Amino acid sequence: MIEMVVHGVTLDPVSQMPIVVLRAKEDDETILPIWIGAFEANGIAMRLQEVEPPRPMTYELMKSIITEMGGNVERIVINDLKDSTYYAEIHIQHGEDVLVIDSRPSDAINLALRFGAPIFVVEEVLEKSKVPEPEEDEEKQRLKEWLENIRPEDFEIGGQQS
Repeated sequence: MIEMVVHGVTLDPVSQMPIVVLRAKEDDETILPIWIGAFEANGIAMRLQEVEPPRPMTYELMKSIITEMGGNVERIVINDLKDSTYYAEIHIQHGEDVLVIDSRPSDAINLALRFGAPIFVVEEVLEKSKVPEPEEDEEKQRLKEWLENIRPEDFEIGGQQS
């Protein structure tokens, strides 16, 4: 498994769908873009910007419930990619037990950010997600270059920088 960090949230220039961009903690070359929903992207962007909502939103509520029940998110793992859909697990330490909960990556990332938990990606998922080499498709190569060259100031959702 490779430990990743959230590099930021941006919009796909073609579809205008939000993308959360993960980058390997120890390697600036390894990136994993995951297309996500607007609500989930907003949750990630708010956390990255350290915006505290006046009332608990869904992810703050989930954190409160887990914490009040004596649990702690110890890590999340993006563990599979099937038919262009990513799969993740949330590992919750509860006493001596570790509960493994199936999750969408965007929800798992939101919780990881709120708990300060590490984000891991299984190497096989990184292999499956690789953008094809230039000779395969010019548009995919442009997307790969764009993802590799985005800067923090490029990360905007709804006029707010993430």
